[in-house]
Amino acid sequence: MMGGGNPAHIPAMQEIWRERMKELVVDSPDEFDRVMADYDQPAGSPAFRDAVAAFLSREFGWKLSGSNIAITNGGQTAFFFLLNRFAGALPGGGAKKILLPVVPEYIGYSDQGVSEADLFDSRKPSIELIGDRSFKYHVDFENLNIGPEHGAIAVSRPTNPSSNVLTDDEIEHLREAAAEQGIPLIIDNAYGLPFPGVVFRDAKPVWDENIILTLSLSKLGLPGTRTGIVVAREEIIDEIRSMTAIVGLANNNIGQALARPMIESGEIKRLAEEVVRPYYKDRSERAREMAAKHLPADVPWRIHESEGAFFLWFWFEGLPIGCRELYRRLKDAGMIVVPGEYFFFGLDTSDWKHARECIRVSFTQPEEIVDDGFRILGEVIRDVYRCDL
Repeated sequence: MMGGGNPAHIPAMQEIWRERMKELVVDSPDEFDRVMADYDQPAGSPAFRDAVAAFLSREFGWKLSGSNIAITNGGQTAFFFLLNRFAGALPGGGAKKILLPVVPEYIGYSDQGVSEADLFDSRKPSIELIGDRSFKYHVDFENLNIGPEHGAIAVSRPTNPSSNVLTDDEIEHLREAAAEQGIPLIIDNAYGLPFPGVVFRDAKPVWDENIILTLSLSKLGLPGTRTGIVVAREEIIDEIRSMTAIVGLANNNIGQALARPMIESGEIKRLAEEVVRPYYKDRSERAREMAAKHLPADVPWRIHESEGAFFLWFWFEGLPIGCRELYRRLKDAGMIVVPGEYFFFGLDTSDWKHARECIRVSFTQPEEIVDDGFRILGEVIRDVYRCDL
């Protein structure tokens, strides 16, 4: 099972969350009762929002208060609100779109529009070949073409599925381009800095009043608490609060209660840097070693530079059968992946073979499972190139 997006169970982090839950139950029964028995405010716990704002202000010098923070029922809900807020059919006719400056992009955005209008307008990346087995996507700024039809620009950093981390220069160019058009730049930071910190290259967090930044507790080991965090100017936070009140009344309290002391103390940054990031970086390196061991040398395969998150993104250049058929054959052989073509939404890929030559593979399963999965991938891909050419 190497197709899912579930984070790994990192033993050190699981122990921390167990101990924190014990503290709530045993040492702070009044707080536990409030967390379990009371609705919180639609924008989230004021204490938690203040803690996040203070932490980000200390770390990066951003001028934030709790009024710049909203909590949502996971990052997916945050993006549902934001994408439909800034794009879709307009009351007087016409529509706005979200510009995705580089695809592949997170598949969870693709079906979030509530109107009949297409929600996304996506751009092909430029592709840098690195060595014999690696490559990297870059934003093709010459073909960005931002216009009045765009309501916002959106990127994830690191990107699910490719693990691409847009460079600081790319983010700065996008920030400037969005500001020139008077539209927000939305940055999905579900895997990024400062927490959970699953970033393997140098990258600088960025925020200003024209940027909407989303964070999450999921990749710290708390996906079940469904705690998304939105950092934005106050009027956008007010809108998100209203949407939460209408759609779900209030958010889950547990994640906020578990994480707040570590955000207040700054311990969350140390855990991201010393526990979470090294764990996934090591797993990434070992997964690439397993892939190199099992995949045939005479097949033209490449892996996107592993810069963050917990996926390997494979490109089989000249793949004879298409990635959906490859998915089917891998499934029949006992390995589940995600076909890459689904991540290229908002773009006509009919004349672009690359979009049908990629697959996403997760490396969060136990190492023996990952190794066996790459053995299966190696056997199947060898047969594909030998039999179907």
